[in-house]
Amino acid sequence: MQKRLTQPHNNGTRRSILIGIVIGLGVGLVFAGGFFARDLLASVSPSLATVGTGGDYVLLNEVQALIEREYLREQPNFVQRQYAAIRGMLLSLNDAYTFFIDPPVAATESQTLAGTYGGIGVQLQRAADGAWVLYPFPDSPAASAGIINGDTLRAINGELIDNTMTQDAIEQQLRGEVRDSSGVEITVTKADNGDEQTVFIEFAVINVPSATWRVLAENPLIGYLQVIRFTSRTPDEVTMAIAELRAAGIEQLVLDLRNNSGGLLDESIVVADEFLNDGVIVYERDNQNETAYTAQVGGSAADLPLIVLVNDRTASGAELVAGAIQDNDRAILIGQRTFGKGTVQRIYQLSDGSSLHVTSAEWLTPDRQALNANGLQPEIAMIPDPEGRDIELEEAIRTFGSS
Repeated sequence: MQKRLTQPHNNGTRRSILIGIVIGLGVGLVFAGGFFARDLLASVSPSLATVGTGGDYVLLNEVQALIEREYLREQPNFVQRQYAAIRGMLLSLNDAYTFFIDPPVAATESQTLAGTYGGIGVQLQRAADGAWVLYPFPDSPAASAGIINGDTLRAINGELIDNTMTQDAIEQQLRGEVRDSSGVEITVTKADNGDEQTVFIEFAVINVPSATWRVLAENPLIGYLQVIRFTSRTPDEVTMAIAELRAAGIEQLVLDLRNNSGGLLDESIVVADEFLNDGVIVYERDNQNETAYTAQVGGSAADLPLIVLVNDRTASGAELVAGAIQDNDRAILIGQRTFGKGTVQRIYQLSDGSSLHVTSAEWLTPDRQALNANGLQPEIAMIPDPEGRDIELEEAIRTFGSS
């Protein structure tokens, strides 16, 4: 079966028909996530609790009864015991991409993939010594409060940061509902002078960019488009980027998918279509059917000479885009072999706000490459520069110049 993308919607961005799939036990939005971000959430229908092949969990009940009767110390609360049992059940599937997450992390995940959340607007990066370093978004509340790139986070609301804390745990405290006087107090060590500063920052609606672009070089003019992740806003941002770069007169384009860990499958398909005239974008295979998604004729950047940059952290939805471009002989890849993640997850929101990720399908490139544990091999393979110089981008510019 083949499916084509729908016609443009009213703001000019073409969308995939694969926006939502109704399955037997609820509605799931399809996800092709990578390392960090994953998918929008769908509620599980009430009937789901009564459906299954396992029957009653007699042994679990027996064990719980024995623990309640015999166990010496205080037990975790009932919710935590349920969570532990769920994680144990999923572990038996031996699939790293089928897993359970607690309500706070599930909420953050959904917001991140939507590209909008309430917070102070910073990125976190762990330093070599384990400390957490802040990088504020432009025009964010954090930037307005004087936070600069490289400030080290020391405390949140007076509580010292433990360097063993996870990124998710810290981000939870730096986000919140946008209302009058809502916000967070943070203490940082300044990157410019080493002073310690404590400041209260009010929450605001943060629109997280998923793509950045600029003109790289002249004679000829080369455009640069980096897609950081695939969120619900990415197709519109990519369309805007291509239009602005064309208006600037670019003659060639570098598409940078390095460190893009994936995101939403639908949006990945739409973005891939912008660079193709025709052909298959991706095959999706579940436990019953195979579906081919094909390009419309004439994506908005289909005529531009193109080079794609990838590395070992290019994963999932980003691999889908790179694989569609490579297998359709649209452009060469420069960089390192990609991560190799070619499965599709549906995410279900459970009744308490937690969520369950379930591997429900796999996807294949147009040449039917299965990417799990394989990845994509660039035509021009490069070893990263130990000094951090962007040799892949330099090679792309050099390759354009020699063509």
